[in-house]
Amino acid sequence: MPRVSQDHLDARRRQILDGSRVCFARYGYEGATVRRLEEATGLSRGAIFHHFRDKESLFLALAEDDAIRMADVVAEQGLVQVMRDLLAGGDHPADWLGTRLEVSRRLRTDPEFRARWAERSEQLTTATRLRLLRQREAGNLRDDVDVDVLTAFLELVLEGLVSHLAMGLPAAGLGPVLDLVEETVRRHRPGTA
Repeated sequence: MPRVSQDHLDARRRQILDGSRVCFARYGYEGATVRRLEEATGLSRGAIFHHFRDKESLFLALAEDDAIRMADVVAEQGLVQVMRDLLAGGDHPADWLGTRLEVSRRLRTDPEFRARWAERSEQLTTATRLRLLRQREAGNLRDDVDVDVLTAFLELVLEGLVSHLAMGLPAAGLGPVLDLVEETVRRHRPGTA
């Protein structure tokens, strides 16, 4: 039997994650049945679960994939940029939002999921904190507030934005709000407005 290349396996895994993201966003965790996952990915259950132990492992991998993407943006451009991308319609924002909401719901209702997710969620917090520390060292970040407090502030703003969008409230006009959030964490130099 011929061996399947790592590139092929990686592409198949990406196909499963991309299709599953749409399915979980549309139907939620419980509604994303194996049949719906098969339809969304275009693959059989055998192919899907060859790559992922079970539906929860698939969902965690998807959420982790999104968290890694966000952490990469945070490391380069900051958490406010993640929020700007969400407003601008960056990479599959509706599907990302659906996944994020499902993570939030499961964190509230599923202690086992909460324990497994805790290991993964630290990536975003760490990336945000490190970015803020670099900004402080460069003299761009206010120094009268602890970095951990600023990190928590930005994460709360992100959660508030996600909730706002999830309720179907308008996103138009939120750019200036994010400008204010960004300005709040910046260091103000004498003589600047």
